[in-house]
Amino acid sequence: MKRILLLLILIATVSCIQAQKADTAVKPKPIAPFRILTSDSTWFTPANLKKEKPVVIIYFSPDCSHCQRMMYELKPKLNQLKNIQIVMITWSKDYDIRGIREFRRDYDLKKYVNFTLGTEGYTMLVQKYYEVKTTPYIAMYNSAHKWVKAFDKVPKTEDVLASAKALK
Repeated sequence: MKRILLLLILIATVSCIQAQKADTAVKPKPIAPFRILTSDSTWFTPANLKKEKPVVIIYFSPDCSHCQRMMYELKPKLNQLKNIQIVMITWSKDYDIRGIREFRRDYDLKKYVNFTLGTEGYTMLVQKYYEVKTTPYIAMYNSAHKWVKAFDKVPKTEDVLASAKALK
C-alpha cells in the first residue's frame, strides 16, 4: 500500500512539474508595439519595417556579456543575415543612446543596413511584452511578420543562423 501511495505522489509531482514547464513555454506573439530611439537619434516603430521581409527582434543590453559574446560569434557570419531585418532593442534611462552607439561601433554594425539598434527608454514595454527574463532574448518573424520562434535563453550561434535561414 505504501508503494502505491509513493508511486501516486511521484506521478502527481512529475505532472505538476510538466504543467509548470508548459506554462512557461514561449508563446507566439505578434511583433511588439515598440517605439525606439535609434543610434542615429531617429524614432523607429513597427511601421518602419519593410513588408514581406523577415524580422528578428533582439532584446539586449550593451553591457551584457552574453549579448557581447553572441555578437562576437555572429559578426563573421552577419552576411548570412543580410535579407533579414534585425531590430536590437534595449532600455536606458532618459533614452540615453551612448551605450547603443558604442555597441554599434564595437561590432561594426553601421555597415549592415538591415540592423537597427535603439532604446525603448525606461518604458520597458518590449521587455514586458515578451516577458524577457534574460538577455539576449530573440523573437523571429517570417516575411508575413508572423511569429516563428523565440529564444528566451542564450542561444547557440548555429541555432540562430539555422532558424534565421528558415524564415521566409
